[in-house]
Amino acid sequence: MIKQTTYLSHSYGKPNSWTLSAYESAGGYRGVRKALALTREGVIEEAKKAHVRGRGGAGFDCGTKWSFMPKESKKPHYLVVNADEGEPGTFKDRSIMEMNPHSLIEGCIIGCYGIGAHACYIYVRDELHLSKARLWGAIREAKAKGYLGNNPFGKDYPVELYVHSGAGAYICGEETALLNSLEGRRGEPRLKPPFPAQYGAFGCPSTVNNVETLAIMASAFDMGCDEFSKLSELHPFNDGGARLFGVSGHVNRPGIYEAAVGLTLRELIYDLGGGVLQGRSILGVIPGGSSCPVHLPDELPTLPPDPRYDAYRGKSILDIPLGVDTFRSAGSMLGTCCAMVLSDAVDPVLALHNVMRFYRHESCGQCTPCREGCGWIERILNKVVEGKATIDELDRVHEIASNITGNTICAFGDGAAQPALAFIKRYRKHFEDYIVNGGKSQTRRLTV
Repeated sequence: MIKQTTYLSHSYGKPNSWTLSAYESAGGYRGVRKALALTREGVIEEAKKAHVRGRGGAGFDCGTKWSFMPKESKKPHYLVVNADEGEPGTFKDRSIMEMNPHSLIEGCIIGCYGIGAHACYIYVRDELHLSKARLWGAIREAKAKGYLGNNPFGKDYPVELYVHSGAGAYICGEETALLNSLEGRRGEPRLKPPFPAQYGAFGCPSTVNNVETLAIMASAFDMGCDEFSKLSELHPFNDGGARLFGVSGHVNRPGIYEAAVGLTLRELIYDLGGGVLQGRSILGVIPGGSSCPVHLPDELPTLPPDPRYDAYRGKSILDIPLGVDTFRSAGSMLGTCCAMVLSDAVDPVLALHNVMRFYRHESCGQCTPCREGCGWIERILNKVVEGKATIDELDRVHEIASNITGNTICAFGDGAAQPALAFIKRYRKHFEDYIVNGGKSQTRRLTV
């Protein structure tokens, strides 16, 4: 059953929705007042009750992440917001920054207070010019009202926010590469440990959170974090509250929809997204951005022998609730929760070719398996599309992708390898047709 909500999307599409007056008329800046009435430790404990799993893709619990910050430190603490959003198929964070930026501002104040930071850097992908302008406008409005600065809401706890423009590199969506870029260095991931909570921005303890993760915390504190968590069907999995769901590709109503956690892919595609274009069948679904594996619509995953999963056994991947642990246990990834739908008009060979061109181009080149492996897979796919590859070369893609997985500093390598492994596993006959027949028996040529 779909439980649609409007905690973040209440002002979407309305005139001047990005202004302070519009935000406050919808109940904005109530949650931060409640948070500032608590101790710093009280904020973290309350945040844990919300069970907000990181909305950027990793799915780590926000309150737990905040608790990793040292209680005392001779160095300043920093909150850093990952607003890079470069994942193909993902477009939810920019909708918050453009249409409801004050929710992020409010979440940042709560986060800063909780982790002991007095400064927050919002790292925005360079191309998102409207997002940056709306954020700066919201910061100016909040400062003029006394919500930012030396005494936010009368609290003797200075908080300042800054918008930092990135350089348009996908790799800077990885938190340590983002920190390097923020410091003016090359956007390359760092070895961990040390983790950002010990050595982050400018060598100081730092927490990096996704835009939506922070923005929804304002609503969680306003409602009460425990009550907010219980909105979710997946509350027993410690995956609480509500979130934004995106759907794109071959659907009639692509866009952003807000609902309680636990929505299924089938509900997202057919009930909210209006079904597949031209009434066609689904060839495949990518659950949350291009780095997630593609799935067949009738795929029946094997779930763990945990009674919490009993209600989902024997169901298609489309009918398993979209949650961090439910999809991980089903052999998939939730990612950013922005699904891409491929109708049966799609040629999966060309779709993967397109995806691997992207990953080859965006690899930072620091790790040999990723740098060489992504280029190698792309070159093999070039030959497949041209009808010049061999079956042995197709088999080699599996070997290359497997050697990338788990052998790189950051998760980029895994995110590049997963699409290659999944597409060839599920659509192997299409790839073989290109090799044997030069693709001449294929009639699908539409790619997303």
